Amino acid sequence: MPGCFKKTLFALASLVSFVSFILIVVAMGTPKWMTGKILCKTGADLVNATDPELVKFIGEIYYGLFRGGKIRQCGLGGRRSKFTIFPHMVKKLNTGLHVMIIMFLCVAIFFSLVSFGFCILNAIKVPYRAINGPAGACLWNFLAGGFVVLAVTSFMAAVKLHHLTERIANFQENVFRFVILEERFEDCFWICVASATAHAVNLLLIAISGIHFPKIKTKTEEVNVTAEDIMY
Repeated sequence: MPGCFKKTLFALASLVSFVSFILIVVAMGTPKWMTGKILCKTGADLVNATDPELVKFIGEIYYGLFRGGKIRQCGLGGRRSKFTIFPHMVKKLNTGLHVMIIMFLCVAIFFSLVSFGFCILNAIKVPYRAINGPAGACLWNFLAGGFVVLAVTSFMAAVKLHHLTERIANFQENVFRFVILEERFEDCFWICVASATAHAVNLLLIAISGIHFPKIKTKTEEVNVTAEDIMY
């Protein structure tokens, strides 16, 4: 049986793995990875709008991995619309990269659950095989955190290098053209960053569990028996 200190650390690590699993699932299902402001360039050019008048042509956009929405402002008031990435819009995006982001997160979910199971196992007993012990728990946490990092990095590449927001904003816009004025990574993106950080914390907890602290020994007083003690 593992010691009390080791049990506590692995129980905490299992909780962190489960929280990471919940965070990734929530992030994938929420449509707010990115928000931004979009300018209706065509409408502003038609009326030769100046700075005070540009407010009438600035709308908003938000999206996640599967769906999103936008407010179009082209001089005649805001028009709200919602959209889904699959199955139509993904053809206009970098399909391979977008699917890779989703796949990375799905793999991270799997490894988070495996990590949860291994941490529970190590909190209950000391496994006979090394791969089932702390080494295995470290491996699964490293893989889970690594795939989350890959997903986050890929999403940033899609936004900054492949102009993901601009492509989504101009999807099926035959008359008007929109340009991006501002982009902000939102809560769901940072939730994934927090998930990767959680697995890094787990690696630290598992490393601490392997430290062998010296035991405190109490000195016993030596009993000196003399000849006088025997006589009495």
